[in-house]
Amino acid sequence: MSARSNRLASPKRSELEVLHGASADEILTNRPLPDEFTRVMSLAERMEAGKALRDRVPRPQHRTWAPNGSRPDPLALLQAADADRIPELVPIRYGRMLQSPFAFYRGSAGIMAADLSTTPNTGIQVQACGDCHLMNFGGFATPERNILFDINDFDETLPAPWEWDIKRLATSFVLAARSIGLPARTARDTAIACVRSYRRHLATYADMHPLDVWYARVTGDDLVSVAPARERGRIQKRIAKAAQQDGSETDFPKITDMVGGRVRIRDMPPLIYHPEGSRRPDFEEQLKRIFRDYRETLSEDRRVLLDRYHLVDAAIKVVGVGSVGRRCWVVLMMSSCNDPLFLQFKEAVASVLEPYAGTSAYSLHGQRVVVGQRLMQPASDLFLGWVTAELSGKQFYVRQLRDAKIKPLVVTFDAELLLSYALACGWVLARAHAVAGNADGISGYLGSNDQFDEALGDFSVSYADQAERDHAALKAAVRLGKVKAYLDA
Repeated sequence: MSARSNRLASPKRSELEVLHGASADEILTNRPLPDEFTRVMSLAERMEAGKALRDRVPRPQHRTWAPNGSRPDPLALLQAADADRIPELVPIRYGRMLQSPFAFYRGSAGIMAADLSTTPNTGIQVQACGDCHLMNFGGFATPERNILFDINDFDETLPAPWEWDIKRLATSFVLAARSIGLPARTARDTAIACVRSYRRHLATYADMHPLDVWYARVTGDDLVSVAPARERGRIQKRIAKAAQQDGSETDFPKITDMVGGRVRIRDMPPLIYHPEGSRRPDFEEQLKRIFRDYRETLSEDRRVLLDRYHLVDAAIKVVGVGSVGRRCWVVLMMSSCNDPLFLQFKEAVASVLEPYAGTSAYSLHGQRVVVGQRLMQPASDLFLGWVTAELSGKQFYVRQLRDAKIKPLVVTFDAELLLSYALACGWVLARAHAVAGNADGISGYLGSNDQFDEALGDFSVSYADQAERDHAALKAAVRLGKVKAYLDA
């Protein structure tokens, strides 16, 4: 008998009370969960409690997506989120979303959050990614210079139902498969494979000690192991090359110039530019104050490292799809030996999940992002921190602009490679939810058969159809002049 199964059983309680380790009143009021409950619960008890939830929310119930009459207008939701964006950048956002239903999906996390809030869920919450699509996964270098594969975007992270992440991830594979011309059956099978990988790995994590789960990670070698045999050599070479690169040194010659004998970030409007305010005499002093406040959110050892560099320049850079229009500053720093370091100060606003999952426990959204990222990732950026700009009140989180990142080149994928990528993403999400949630209860609910996997296969196809309809609505709005779009390179 394992140490976990030999723990004392707690008194008999409802399945929700067992899963959350709290009374129903405490669940509803979000009061801190009493530690004594989580200490004494056995693995078997949590698994049984999760299994019992199938009576209240049968697993096949997750297969259905059908918008009801009260569904918000998707374009109205998109435009409501434009209110505080940089106005001249908003057309770029819509231009990028126009490119395909898959691109639209990447930029419409707020629409799906509203839709997911109407779908069945078990009531078990995790620290959710909030924008869990396949392009928000990738390889990156840890502080120890190892390459890991994991989630790498946490702008929308928040405690929320675990089902929301896996439904958004699975649907992204259907849309990606369609975007590269794969058959409908292959698209559905790929989504199912992703969910199956999530379910099976979650069961493994549920049976592990908490420290072992915390230390678990999906490495570059793991990524190679699930890849098709013919692709393994190429992937290994790409990982090895990334491990040897410094992101800042790679970016330095691409986005900098010498201006008046000084290094400056090169203006490449509309995607990289110095805004008018950056030319004011007091801008540099403002930047130093912001930087000083950000520095205070780092640990002492990271401050020592950061102090080896000095500020040189800062400019706005357009990034991603859903983030376009949010203030994203690229800050160039240099060491005394002229080694570059690029930091990204990315605006943080309320998560798209908050209207449906509840307000964040953190009043500072930069802190919300950082805490969620540190919880879900096995290793995070050396310079991960947050800050609020004193004059504007805008909130930001901070990280390196790029550190040996490996992004999936989906347009080059075939069916077999997309399938292997789906297995890796399901694995990573299972690890993140196991660290930051109740793996035992979720695993007990999912069980060992494929009922949930098949249900999400159907859901993913139906919701991908919905994303295509919403994308068509955006195209029509642009055509009629109701929405302005700019197609950038």
